[in-house]
Amino acid sequence: MSYKKLKIWQLAKELSVDVHEMTMNLPKFEFYETGSQIRRSSKSIRSNIVKGYGRRRYKSDFIRFLVYAHSSVDETRDHLETLFETKSLTDKAKFEKNQDELDQTGKMIYRYIQSVENRKD
Repeated sequence: MSYKKLKIWQLAKELSVDVHEMTMNLPKFEFYETGSQIRRSSKSIRSNIVKGYGRRRYKSDFIRFLVYAHSSVDETRDHLETLFETKSLTDKAKFEKNQDELDQTGKMIYRYIQSVENRKD
C-alpha cells in the first residue's frame, strides 16, 4: 500500500493546496511573512505523514512523525487565525473552510496515532 491511499494524507494534501491558493491573494507584505510560514506548515503536515509512513515498520518512529504532523496542524491553525485577526485574510468563507479542514485533519491524525499505538507488534 502507498501513503497516497491514506485518507489523512489525502486530506492533508487538499489542505496544503487550499492554503497555498489562499495565500496567493494575501497583501504583498504578508505573502512573504506569514504567508510563507503558513504554506510551509501546511505542507509539513503531509510531509510528516509520508515520513512516518515510510518508517511504519518502526512503531515509535511512525508515531513520532504523526505527532509532528499533528503539531503542524496546530501551527497552521495559528497562522491562519493570525491572518484573519489582522485582516490580512478577509474572506471569512475561506477562513472557515480552512478551519474545518484543519479540524478534520487533526482529528484523523489523532485517531491514527491512537490506532498505531494500540496495534500489536
